[in-house]
Amino acid sequence: MSKRVFSGIQPTGTLHLGNYLGAIRQWVAHQDERDNIFCVVDLHALTVPEAVDPGALRAKSREVAALYIASGIDPERSAIFIQSHVRQHSELTWVLNCTTPLGWLERMTQFKTKAEGRESVGMGLLDYPVLMAADILLYDTEIVPVGADQKQHIELARDMAVRFNNLFGETFVVPEVTIPPAGARVMGFDDATQKMSKSAKGSGHAVGLLDGAKQIKKTIMGAKTDLDLEFRPEHASAGVLNLMGVLQAFTGEPLDAMAARFEGTGYGYLKGEVYEATMEALTPIQARHKELMGDPAELDLVLARAAERVGAIAEGTMARVRKAVGIG
Repeated sequence: MSKRVFSGIQPTGTLHLGNYLGAIRQWVAHQDERDNIFCVVDLHALTVPEAVDPGALRAKSREVAALYIASGIDPERSAIFIQSHVRQHSELTWVLNCTTPLGWLERMTQFKTKAEGRESVGMGLLDYPVLMAADILLYDTEIVPVGADQKQHIELARDMAVRFNNLFGETFVVPEVTIPPAGARVMGFDDATQKMSKSAKGSGHAVGLLDGAKQIKKTIMGAKTDLDLEFRPEHASAGVLNLMGVLQAFTGEPLDAMAARFEGTGYGYLKGEVYEATMEALTPIQARHKELMGDPAELDLVLARAAERVGAIAEGTMARVRKAVGIG
């Protein structure tokens, strides 16, 4: 039997090249090998309630679901649904809250980074990893493919599963994390020391999956590099290595071979190849996405069918959990 995979992306900000290379493309590549459940995690978007526009959140959730499909995830082979449409996510989160030590959450790197310098933070920001663990454990997930920055959260989900199983008996599958070897951590084109972010403001930082060709070219050709014309991985600057990493993720060409091929050229040649590879990947995705968004009834039907299918799995897990802890 194929191993089950769960993964998801928040419907906030703009999905970008890093999301595609680090997550979505990996999901597509392995969907025939696994039992896939892919989620638009809209509940996670509520962790900063001041930033929530209800109408925009609903629209973005559907936009992201359509991007999953447009990128090659087949709803006939993989379940694609919106997190809040399956109520058991919230129910399991509460149960896990009651079994998770506070110290585990306070030491999460992402929480410490986002809370730094703020007078107070919402409980949702601290509790984010518990909801993420519930997302995963609810479906007896065996594999969680994520970017390198999310590894700590998956390790926490594993710890939560083990702790619950020790307290109440074998209830949860303990998931494994996988990180793709190339493209797992795409950095900003304006600052290669910072991970490409959906929430970054201004142009030049990221290539959005729905950006036009003119904007994509401007962003990539304007990527910060240096004046050294150095391509060797052990000597190249962060900006050059980021561009080479993106190209490697698209083509599979080893960095050393790429460096030798570009030696004696200017960075414009590297940027040009990154642009061409990006456009080759995104053009058909954008065309398919336009079709999907033009037929909202069909998209909603796909999402409803998937929610019904995974909801049955989620309810099975919650039945075990309720029995284990003595509720329901």
